[in-house]
Amino acid sequence: MKISVILPVYNAEEYIEKAIRSVLNQTLDDFELIVVNDGSTDNTLNIINEFKDSRIKLISQKNCGPGASRNRALEICEGEYVMFLDSDDWFCQDALKMAYEEAKSNMTDITIFQIIKYYNGEYSQNSWFNLDNFPKQFENRIFNPHECRDFLFDISVSASQKIFKRQFLNKINARFPEGIYFEDMPFFFYTFLKAERVSIIKKHLYVRQKHSGSITESVDSKFLDTVEAGQILMDIFIKNGWYDMYLFDLLAFKINGPRYALMGIEEKYKEKLFLLIKKDYEQIKSSQYYQDYIDNLGPVKRKFFTDVLGSDDYEEFRTLNQTNSSPAK
Repeated sequence: MKISVILPVYNAEEYIEKAIRSVLNQTLDDFELIVVNDGSTDNTLNIINEFKDSRIKLISQKNCGPGASRNRALEICEGEYVMFLDSDDWFCQDALKMAYEEAKSNMTDITIFQIIKYYNGEYSQNSWFNLDNFPKQFENRIFNPHECRDFLFDISVSASQKIFKRQFLNKINARFPEGIYFEDMPFFFYTFLKAERVSIIKKHLYVRQKHSGSITESVDSKFLDTVEAGQILMDIFIKNGWYDMYLFDLLAFKINGPRYALMGIEEKYKEKLFLLIKKDYEQIKSSQYYQDYIDNLGPVKRKFFTDVLGSDDYEEFRTLNQTNSSPAK
């Protein structure tokens, strides 16, 4: 078949029907839809079972998280290409057809398309999901990901915004980190920089629904995982020989994720997040990469880095560090 659509779901009874129907009603019908019910405790499973369509493959498992759910589906999918759908979002009607034709005709490993946001009955656009960070010369052609060196860390990491050649994913053994949130981020950088042929489609093929339960809408305990996600990312760049090439922007990106999380996370989680960051920074200090941070971080991020190292707890850090929300390097 042409496409495997992977849809992990956990307690999404309000949204799952629309997500599934958006796949079943596609203008391209040669696909399989792998729905991974990740231990839902609401009415999600009953809603899924109401669909009688041979293209749906259902996996039910105990709750393992989105990364493990996607990985399980990747192990059994059979499509020539792979696309991902989140359970509270939906595809535009021509999404599969347009993504497949672009990827197939250009023999790409990855093709990236636009996302439009939906909230409370209204659609909106932003530059991140609109791929505005790609200069005009990247449109209507195939490119190597290392051509994106100057804006690599400004590209949307969402797995749902892309179509992947399954043979390519298998060749590089691409899998999502398990047991953490923000699993898209390490997966994106690994697959993107391993790709040889990439293209973009400047059309909205996917609708991302914003609501109070969205992972990135409330800065709660999920954001504790920004530290581990950053550690996994650094390991990927080091092991694959990309560290020196991207050092300056990579270190800034590594620091900024937990830094912004610490500024915005609910008060009751600040101490725990601070201690996770401090442990990470202490490991960096004892590594060969410590001086790289001192030499290459901009003043705001370097102060954050050194103030964390110089504080025993969050209260001491807050006294020491006048948090600056500027993304300046």
